[in-house]
Amino acid sequence: MPDTTLTAPDAPQRPFTRTVHGDAVADPYHWMADKADPELIAYLEAENAYTDQETADLGGLTQAIYGELKARTQQTDLSVPSHVTHTDGSSYWYYSRTTEGLDYPSSYRVPATSRDEIPDVTVPPAGEQLVLDAQALAQGHDFFSLGAAQVSPDGRRLAYSLDTTGDERYDLWITDLATGAIVDGPLPRIGGGGAWAGADWFFYTRVDEAWRPFQVWRHHIGGSEPDALVAQESDERFWIGVDDSRDHRWVLIESSSKLTSEVSLVPADEPWAAPRVVSPREQGIDYSVEVARDGLWILHNADAPQFALSRAPLSSSSRREWELVLPEDPRRRLMGVSVYDRAIVVEHRTDGLPGVLILPRDGQGNVGEPQELTFDEVLYDVNADESPDFNTDRFRFSYESLVTPPSVWEYRFDTGQRRLLKQTPVLDDPHFGPYDPAAYVSERLWATGLDGTRIPLSLVRRRDTPVDGTAPGLLYGYGAYESATMPYFAMSRLSLLDRGMVFAIAHVRGGGELGRPWYEGGKELSKPNTFSDFVQAGRLLTSDGHVAPGKLLAEGGSAGGLLIGAAVNLAPDLFRAVHAAVPFVDPLTTILNPDLPLTVMEWEEWGNPITDQAVYETMKAYSPYENVRPVAYPAILITTSLNDTRVEVTEPAKWTARLRDLTTNPDDHPILLKTEMVAGHGGVSGRYKAWRERAFQLAWLLHQVGITA
Repeated sequence: MPDTTLTAPDAPQRPFTRTVHGDAVADPYHWMADKADPELIAYLEAENAYTDQETADLGGLTQAIYGELKARTQQTDLSVPSHVTHTDGSSYWYYSRTTEGLDYPSSYRVPATSRDEIPDVTVPPAGEQLVLDAQALAQGHDFFSLGAAQVSPDGRRLAYSLDTTGDERYDLWITDLATGAIVDGPLPRIGGGGAWAGADWFFYTRVDEAWRPFQVWRHHIGGSEPDALVAQESDERFWIGVDDSRDHRWVLIESSSKLTSEVSLVPADEPWAAPRVVSPREQGIDYSVEVARDGLWILHNADAPQFALSRAPLSSSSRREWELVLPEDPRRRLMGVSVYDRAIVVEHRTDGLPGVLILPRDGQGNVGEPQELTFDEVLYDVNADESPDFNTDRFRFSYESLVTPPSVWEYRFDTGQRRLLKQTPVLDDPHFGPYDPAAYVSERLWATGLDGTRIPLSLVRRRDTPVDGTAPGLLYGYGAYESATMPYFAMSRLSLLDRGMVFAIAHVRGGGELGRPWYEGGKELSKPNTFSDFVQAGRLLTSDGHVAPGKLLAEGGSAGGLLIGAAVNLAPDLFRAVHAAVPFVDPLTTILNPDLPLTVMEWEEWGNPITDQAVYETMKAYSPYENVRPVAYPAILITTSLNDTRVEVTEPAKWTARLRDLTTNPDDHPILLKTEMVAGHGGVSGRYKAWRERAFQLAWLLHQVGITA
C-alpha cells in the first residue's frame, strides 16, 4: 500500500466572479490563470509529490510494461530509404536510423544510381553521409523537439529548427551538408515549419502573442540584408503556413481558419515577387492546392460539402476557372491529393474508414477512371505517402490496423502491382512470447446515440478473451476538429490486450470519421452530441458483454480530455477510472478570453460565447470544470505540462482542485494530477522517457481494475 505521509494538496481559494450575459459565476481558482504565480508552481509541485506517493506501488507493474515495450521494439532500426532527385541532377536515398539506447534518430543519405534498387543500409554503406544527428542536438536539454528538417532543392544545405522547452517556438539553423558547418542562424523564436525558395532563400513563419502563426518572412541564406515580411494575416480567426511545391518551383502560402482558406503562390526563382492569390477567400470555402507542371489541382468544398477535385491553369486567380475532375460523393470525404505525371493519388474517408483512389493519367495529362486500393481486413488505416519526385512510376502507402503493425508498401502506376517494403517488427516478449496477429480479433460495433444516430466503434481483444461480461476494457475517444482516430496499431496496447483487456475507439461526432456532416454534428451548438455519443458507446460495451460493468476505463487527450471530463459528469458511475491528458476542461473560461493563445481561432469550432448567448449557455452546460458536482467520481489521473501553449496548465490544475473539493469517494477513487515541468502539449520528449511515461499511465489504469501483475 502507498505511504500516506502526504495528504492531498488543498489549493487555496481566492474570491473571483465572472459575469457574462448577466450570468454571475464564482470561480475561486481563477487565480491559477497566472502561470508565473509562485503559489501555482508550489501547488503543481505538491500535486506531483502527492501523485508520486500515491502511485509508489505501481513501480513493479510500470517497470514490467516498460520492459515489454523495450523487448517488443526493434530498438536499432531503419526507415525505408526514400528516393529524391535534386534540382542539380543528383539523386540520393534518404533514410533514418534509430540506435538502441538512444532517444532520437539520425538521418542519412547515400547516392542513388537507380530507384529500382533500394540499398541495404543495415550496415552503413559506402558513401553514406550524415544529414542530421538529432541525438547530438538534444544533448543538454530536458526537452527536445525537431520542427523543420528540410534539405534544399539542390541538395546542398539543410534547414532545421529546434524547440527545447515545449512551447513550440523554434530556433532555425542552416548547415552545409558537405562540411556539416553551420552557415546561418539561429533565427530565434519562429514557427515550426518553412519552405525553401531555390537554394539561397528560406521562407518561415512567426507567431504572435496568442501563439497564432500570423506572418511569413523571407530570409536570404548568408545575406546581410534584413529579413523581409512577405505576408501577414490580420484576421485573428486565421493562421498562416508556408510550403513548397513538389517540383520546388513555387512557394505556397496558405491562410486558414476552421472553415475558410486562401492560398497564394510565389515563384521560387523570384522569391521577392508579391504573392499571387489562387482564389480570394470566401467565408465557408475551404480549399487546398497541389501545384503541378500542367496546372493547379484543387481540393475544395465549393458546392461540395464532402469536397471535390478540380483543376485550373497555373495562372488561375479565381475559382471561376476551376474545372471539375472528381465530383463530390456524399458518402466519401476527400482528404488530400498528390499529383504525379502518370497518376493522381487521392486520399479519402468513406463509411468510417480511410481509402486511396488512383486516377491514371495519359501522356497528354488526361485523367482516367479512379481505381480504389482494396484491403482484406475489416478495420484498418491507410495513408498515401507523398513521393518527392513528380516524374515517377510509383508511389508508397502506409498501412496498419488494430492487429497489423505499420507497413510501407510500393504501388506501381503502370501495372497496379504492390510490393511490401517493410513491416515494423514486433519482437518476442520474454513473458508473453512471440506476437501472433491471429491471436487477436478486431471488429466494428455500433452504438445508438440519444437521437438515434449510429455511432461506430473499433474494437480489438485477444481471441481468448471472453465476451461474457467479465473482461475489463478501455474506451478511447477524441471527437473534435474533424480529426479522425483510425484503427491504428500500438505496441503499448499489447500490454493491455495480453492481460485480458478489451480496447475500443469510440468514433464520436465532432471527429471526421464519417465526413464533414459527422464533424458538424459535434461542433458549436451540437457539441453535446460528442459527449453523449461517448457515454452511449461505453454503455454498449458494458451491455453487450464485451466489458464488465464496473471495469470500464476511459482515456482521451486535449479536446479528448474535454470529452473525458464531460463524460464523467454525465455518467460518473459508468467508468471505474479515467485518464485525461492535457485536458481542455475549462473551455468556457478560455474561449471567453480572446487574449489567450488560439482563442479567437477556436470560435469557429466552439462558437463565440462573448457575442452569442446560446453558445455561452451551451458551453457552460457541458464545461467539465463548471459542472463538477458532489457525486462519486471515478478515479481520475490527470496529466499535463507546464509549457503547454495549446491547453494551458491552468485548466487541469483548476479541474483537479474542484474535483477534489466535491467528489464523495476520494479514498477509493483518487484524483491525481501529474505535471511535466519541462514539456509541452505532446508531453515528454525522447522515446525512452515517453515509453516510461506511457507505461506508468497504463499501469495506473490496469491497477484500477485489479490487474497488478
